[in-house]
Amino acid sequence: MSTLSTRLLEIRTGVLSKNDQLAARLRERFQAAGVLALNLVSSPGSGKTALLERTLAELVRAGRRPAALVGDLATDNDARRLERSGALVRQIETRDMCHLEAEMIAAHLDAAGWNLAELDYLFIENVGNLVCPSGYDLGEQARVVLLSVTEGEDKPVKYPVLFNSADVAIITKLDLAEACGIDLALTRRNIEEVRPGITIFETSARTGAGMDAWLAWLMAR
Repeated sequence: MSTLSTRLLEIRTGVLSKNDQLAARLRERFQAAGVLALNLVSSPGSGKTALLERTLAELVRAGRRPAALVGDLATDNDARRLERSGALVRQIETRDMCHLEAEMIAAHLDAAGWNLAELDYLFIENVGNLVCPSGYDLGEQARVVLLSVTEGEDKPVKYPVLFNSADVAIITKLDLAEACGIDLALTRRNIEEVRPGITIFETSARTGAGMDAWLAWLMAR
C-alpha cells in the first residue's frame, strides 16, 4: 500500500465511501499499468497550469510519456494550452462542482481511450480550491499541493487538511518572491509544521528555476 493510501486511511477511518471504493480501483489500474498518477491541488491562480505546461513539455523532450486530465468549472482553455506540450490532454468540465471525484476520473479515462500501459505519468490537475479537493481520493499515488509566493506564508496553517494530505509541496512563482516580500524560510516552516517530512520544491515555471529538481523527483519514480 502506498504512503498516501496509508495516510488517507488514518485520516478518514471507517467504511469506504463510494468515492474511496472507486479510487481504490483506479489505484489498482494505475499500479498494474505502471503509470505514476499525481493529483495537483492548489488555490486558483497558484500557477498549476503553468507548472504543468512546462513539466509536460520537459518530460516529452526527455522521451517520457505523460498525459493530463484537467479540471475546471468551464471552458477547455487549459487543455488547449497544455496540448502544445505534445502530451495527451483531456479537459474535465465540472460545471458547478468545486473538485474532481474518482468517478469523473474513471469516466474520462474510459472516454479518452488511453492505454495506461503506454503512459509513464498521469497528471490530474484538480479544480482550484484548497478545501473541497482535500476529502476526495482520486486513486493517485502522490498528491502535490502548490502554493504561490503571492499567497503569503500562512496559507498552509490556514488550510492544514489539504497540506497534511499532500506528499509534495511546490512553492511556485519564485521569480516574484522578492517583489512580494515573502519569507520563504517561514513558508517552508509552516508547510513542515502541518506536514512534517514533506518534500518541498521552490520553482518558477517562467524562468525554469527549481524545475530540474522537480523533474528529477518525477523521473526517479
